[in-house]
Amino acid sequence: MASYKLMVKDVIKKADILLEVIDARFPDETRNSEVERDMARSNKPFIIVLNKCDLVSIETLEKTKSRLSKIAPTVFVSNKDRFGTTLLRHKILETAGIKGRDIMVGCIGYPNTGKSSVINGVSGRHKARTSPISGYTRGVQLVDAGSRIMFIDTPGIIPFGENDEYIQGLLGVKDATHLQDQIGVALRIIEKLCAENKNALESFYHVTIEGQDSYDVLLLIGKQCNFLKKKGEVDEARAAVRIINDWQKGMILI
Repeated sequence: MASYKLMVKDVIKKADILLEVIDARFPDETRNSEVERDMARSNKPFIIVLNKCDLVSIETLEKTKSRLSKIAPTVFVSNKDRFGTTLLRHKILETAGIKGRDIMVGCIGYPNTGKSSVINGVSGRHKARTSPISGYTRGVQLVDAGSRIMFIDTPGIIPFGENDEYIQGLLGVKDATHLQDQIGVALRIIEKLCAENKNALESFYHVTIEGQDSYDVLLLIGKQCNFLKKKGEVDEARAAVRIINDWQKGMILI
């Protein structure tokens, strides 16, 4: 715990401007209030980057951007669709307001929010090593993105608490095989989708949801997928794994 705090403070100290990369599907869950307070105390500008925006409807993105823009300049990005990275580059140059030398940009965020992918998108070249496996960036590294922008790339340095398995499952930090409570994580996914885009859930699994609770929806999806045990009961564990895998692969839009 202490080592990550020191690393964050060191990045903030060295940077001229900071990016907080968050998952557009979970903007509040992937913000870190402690780190934001440290950035505010440093009196250095920061930009909120809503990454993975291809997995969120434009209506949801605009609402989130409007809300977060009251805290800091906010840009949404999709490295997959190569969207938003040019705007982010311009926003960095504009917000930093530094002339005559390179701009040091600290990149901070939870594991698997896509920090290295954002850096690659801005640089236009694969200079930062990336992988869908959390923790691939082993240590802090400098990445020359051109046009006087120099990134300080970090590992997923903001750790999750021991009891945050549900968030780790939602974010894809842990896949289904490494989750102890697969059904619990699947229920969280169902709850989020029912609250924010029930139509997408119904369309993807070809089911109709009419006020059922999340567990009944899990059984409904399991039955539709023909995940049945010998006595015709729904194999809830198998259904949970399917939902988690579909979610983590980005197959269901919020």
